[in-house]
Amino acid sequence: MLDVTVIEDPEAAAVSLDPVRARLLAELAAGPASATMLAGRVGLPRQKVNYHLKALERHGLVELAGERRKGNVTERLMRATAASYVISPVALAAVQPDPDRFRDQLSARWMLALGARLVRDVGALITGATRARKRLATFALDGEVRFASAADRAAFVEELAAGVGALVRKYDAAGAEGGRDHRIVIAVHPMVKAVHPTVKAVDPSVRGGGEGEASSPSPSPSPSPSSSPSPSAEVEGA
Repeated sequence: MLDVTVIEDPEAAAVSLDPVRARLLAELAAGPASATMLAGRVGLPRQKVNYHLKALERHGLVELAGERRKGNVTERLMRATAASYVISPVALAAVQPDPDRFRDQLSARWMLALGARLVRDVGALITGATRARKRLATFALDGEVRFASAADRAAFVEELAAGVGALVRKYDAAGAEGGRDHRIVIAVHPMVKAVHPTVKAVDPSVRGGGEGEASSPSPSPSPSPSSSPSPSAEVEGA
């Protein structure tokens, strides 16, 4: 089972978003189970569970883990193909975000467009690398920092941009024959407080009025002054 997989097919995305099927995926991510076992857990007739399992299997979201005899019946044990799933913007190709339409480093919506492109591109790279049976050369950095003031945050962003710019100028070999292009994405945003899944998250650090200024992030148990995230991706040997 994969830790996470990206769903690119629109029909597979629709299947995964069905509440009953999403519940079945969650159950099967915890371990293999038969339709009879799942029926007791989700409170549905076995025939309906079988119907949903076939739809999930058809789109590669669940797979056969084994079979077992129970009386005169052979039960199929199914399992999820991944522990978690992410839907790629490719599933909504006609309306997927395009960060090249506008560039605004202070826009939360532009950051969201960058994140969507990151999911799309890395998902495609994972698919390609898996088919080619090659490793994927990536790096990601995730950290937390608490700023004492908005001025400190602004200073941090300025130094971060200058430092990354200096590294790019140092290592960029635009004309290098056989070189590989990599994308660098760096984001700084307020922390979101963890809440119960059924409760809507409201971050008190974000003021009303759209994408405007936000106060310092919520305190962290063990803050570390690092940027978040900073991935690059390429298929080795491609």
